[in-house]
Amino acid sequence: MKIIVCVKQVPDTSGKVAVNADGTLNRASMPAITNPDDMNATEAALTLKETTGASVIVITMGPPQAAIMLHELLAMGADEAILISAREFGGSDTFATSQILSAAIKRVGIEDDTIIICGRQAIDGDTAQVGPQIAEKLGLPQVSYVADIKKSGNAITCRRMLEDGYMTLEVQTPCLLTCIKELNTPRYMTVKGINEYDKKPFTIYGFDTLKDDPLIEKDTIGLQGSPTNVFRAFTPPQKGVGMMLHGSGKEVVSQLYDILVQKNLLTSGL
Repeated sequence: MKIIVCVKQVPDTSGKVAVNADGTLNRASMPAITNPDDMNATEAALTLKETTGASVIVITMGPPQAAIMLHELLAMGADEAILISAREFGGSDTFATSQILSAAIKRVGIEDDTIIICGRQAIDGDTAQVGPQIAEKLGLPQVSYVADIKKSGNAITCRRMLEDGYMTLEVQTPCLLTCIKELNTPRYMTVKGINEYDKKPFTIYGFDTLKDDPLIEKDTIGLQGSPTNVFRAFTPPQKGVGMMLHGSGKEVVSQLYDILVQKNLLTSGL
């Protein structure tokens, strides 16, 4: 059994966001972290590995420094890592990214019992589009917003989060799942994993590796092949400090009334 986990290194958006002239994020100037939802996806794969003996392959598209993230995931327990990195892939939006990841996954190989797991969305885009787009391009069934996973043979039973509750679905492998943070708590790297991660397979897919796939064409990858682009990216202004009112219910209402009168939002004497 093979579990392929799609992960992404994202800028730490808790600080100042730097933007290039073409509207793309200047990732090199900002600290990078592993996308939080992708950590939950990795934990889901490692949990299935413990119960099924599956092989876990983590795959990402990004600059060379994304290798650091993959090393950490290998130290967590993943068995193999693949870095997709080439200038031709730079600036890809969700459509172009899913084209490239789909081509790479096809090269890795999809078997009858293969599961592809992605995080729900990346914190630098918040689109939740790449996972479902990969499933569509590979012709696989998909379940998104997964909050629980149980495997029995080639059947996967998923608990899927909705806006007003949950639904239970069964899907046959091969399939693609996108995970939410409520699914699990990601584990830490182990001392053994840190000492041995460099003994595990680590492969780099460049443009030449994937260029023969029908999905990889100049008008479908990179900035040129992206039908959407970022109009503007910026750090939102910090919200003002809130005000706490203390006292009994009647006292708090009286204080609030006085404040609204002072701001001319209410008329006094009502």
